[in-house]
Amino acid sequence: MMNGYRESDSLIVSGKPSNKACDNKRAAERVERRRLAKGNSSKRNSGQTQCWITLPNELERVRQAAQRNKGERFTALWHHVYKISRLREAYFSLKRRKAAGVDGQTGEAYGKNLEENLEGLSGRLRRGAYRARPFRRTYIPKRDGRQRPIGIPVLEDKIVQKAMVEVLNAVYEVDFRGFSYGFRPGRSQHNALDAIVEAIESRKVNWVLDVDIRGFFDAIDHGWLIRFVEHRIKDRRVGRHIKKWLSAGILEDGQWRQTDEGTPQGGSASPLLANIYLHYVFDLWADSWRKRKARGDVIVVRYADDIILGFQYRHEAERFLKEMEERFLKFNLELHSEKTRLIEFGRFAVERTKEKGKAKPDIFNFLGFTHSCGKSRKGKFMVLRKTDSERMRSKVQEIKKILRKRMHSSIPDNGKWLKSVLTGHYQYYGVPWNGRMLSRFRWIVLRLWCRTLRRKSQKHRMTWKRMYKIAEHWLPIPFIYHPYPLGRLCVNT
Repeated sequence: MMNGYRESDSLIVSGKPSNKACDNKRAAERVERRRLAKGNSSKRNSGQTQCWITLPNELERVRQAAQRNKGERFTALWHHVYKISRLREAYFSLKRRKAAGVDGQTGEAYGKNLEENLEGLSGRLRRGAYRARPFRRTYIPKRDGRQRPIGIPVLEDKIVQKAMVEVLNAVYEVDFRGFSYGFRPGRSQHNALDAIVEAIESRKVNWVLDVDIRGFFDAIDHGWLIRFVEHRIKDRRVGRHIKKWLSAGILEDGQWRQTDEGTPQGGSASPLLANIYLHYVFDLWADSWRKRKARGDVIVVRYADDIILGFQYRHEAERFLKEMEERFLKFNLELHSEKTRLIEFGRFAVERTKEKGKAKPDIFNFLGFTHSCGKSRKGKFMVLRKTDSERMRSKVQEIKKILRKRMHSSIPDNGKWLKSVLTGHYQYYGVPWNGRMLSRFRWIVLRLWCRTLRRKSQKHRMTWKRMYKIAEHWLPIPFIYHPYPLGRLCVNT
């Protein structure tokens, strides 16, 4: 037994989904036993003899073996990784116009002699001659003004990591809990958003715990991560290559620096390794805690390192938070004291906050949406979602800067660009009850564009009447892309 971790934890399995998920409204807290999604080895190999016989492919057999025995350790997986067909699929699944690593190799240049390059890469992986290269460090701005470090691996490291992730997904997708949504095949941010809304509306949730882990990707302990991987994967070649990527180091300003902890954001394997780490550190423990120690309802939704929990009783939420802090410290993780908070939220929050003299109950942000307590037209409690104000403000500032640079571009050129911006915004934030914020965003973009066109000349002729005609042609009307949470959960569960 490891410090703070028991092997028996891996045998905890969530309950089978109800056949009447739409009726009892417990779909958000059940394991989503859906068909494997695209990219998760769902293809079938068929052969025709006297009759059609459908045989599972190699990764499907791995998944079936992992599902039959949750304690089985896989000793031979690496030969699935260095197959040329899998490396080819990994190459075409990458965005080949992204920034290059320390070697300067781009996807387009690598693809000119693709088959020859893949054969050489496969041979090095098979012989054990493959060497991981350092990550190139770069930074992107965060909403709070700080810089988020990003590690850019070389192209061949991206290809190998992508192929390995596809193989390991066949094992770990069986093990991962139903309330884990981040960076998993067939699951998205909106699946997590639907789950949290439906869980709060259908369960007895009176308190919400918003958890934030301080610098999670930079705090992952390499020793614990390798031990977690070896609990399921006994193939030493898989573990050896993961160690190569973790110890490859960072190249920044021409200086190489070794990394003793953390997994660089930007690599194809980083999201899976982060999910494995939190699966053993948090998911198994939280699932066991709510079954053994909780007396009231407890709901959990996790997207990568963003975690939302709902509790029926406050004392259980406070106890969970205290024990979670102690557990995280054993695995080199720390909660962000300013961003982690417990708020009163639920169907009785409005009445209780009025008794305390507060105007409105507290709100919480999750995956770009602000969640608040509200009521439907029939007076039924519901969770309202609207665009996070800080995110929309930062997006508006970004559009304003780009419009200033594109000031002398033609109206059709700027119109096509703004149309793509608005369409992408609607596709993510177009959820029920968020139409007002979508319309507000379109109006702000229209006003910025009008101001930019008027600044092109001191003798402009851009009246609002003409501007409305231009906007009618180029700026799409807000559209609600996503269904109600329960409707999508009933389909997926």
